[in-house]
Amino acid sequence: MPAPAPDSLRQIVLGGQSLPYRLRRSQRRSIGLTIDAQGLRVAAPARAPLRDIEQLIREHADWVLNKLAAWAKRTPPQPAPLSDGQFIPVLGQPRRLSLQPARRAGSELTDDALILQVPGTVDAVDILKMQLREHARRLFAERLALHAPRLGVAVPPLRLSSARTRWGSCSAAGNIALNWRLIHLPLVMIDYVVCHELAHLKEMNHSPHFWSVVEQLCPDWRQLRLALRQQGRELPVF
Repeated sequence: MPAPAPDSLRQIVLGGQSLPYRLRRSQRRSIGLTIDAQGLRVAAPARAPLRDIEQLIREHADWVLNKLAAWAKRTPPQPAPLSDGQFIPVLGQPRRLSLQPARRAGSELTDDALILQVPGTVDAVDILKMQLREHARRLFAERLALHAPRLGVAVPPLRLSSARTRWGSCSAAGNIALNWRLIHLPLVMIDYVVCHELAHLKEMNHSPHFWSVVEQLCPDWRQLRLALRQQGRELPVF
């Protein structure tokens, strides 16, 4: 997905209360409203008048306020417990976690196990996240190097992301960020996200032409996008 321009924080009055929202302008064609844990976010065309943007928000005031109230009632995800012998999904396969005392932090990934070397003074969760990020970095770099030539583009710089609501982004400068938590998912889903972001090097939007570029690289993108939405909600939280 194209990397967003910096958001601007604004205020609007809905239902008699002052409500903050974040406005992001880009080369899109319509105004979109999103509610998540961070509140109301508005995506708008670069030249859309502010009065039109806020008029649309007011027209959807009931929806906005109801969604915000629903989010406020949600219980935040709790970190998954970490113990020797539990299973952690890596590349879509459950791997038995083995916690081993060691002087230096490290890990080994086998077909059925994830072995962590954990120094006594370090939290095992921190080691787990660090090692999964390293596995993700190596794998994502390999997949970018595999798929970029298929599109006829140079392998772009890679950055890891920890975003809760985005799997990837592509900046106007051609830099790609991928969420390290993708390492939990099957390789075909990782490849879908990689191909999605690479396609933005050709088309920095989500137009029909963009999706035709994605389809060149990933013919099953529709099924994989749906599977990503479903399985992405079930990933462990650390």
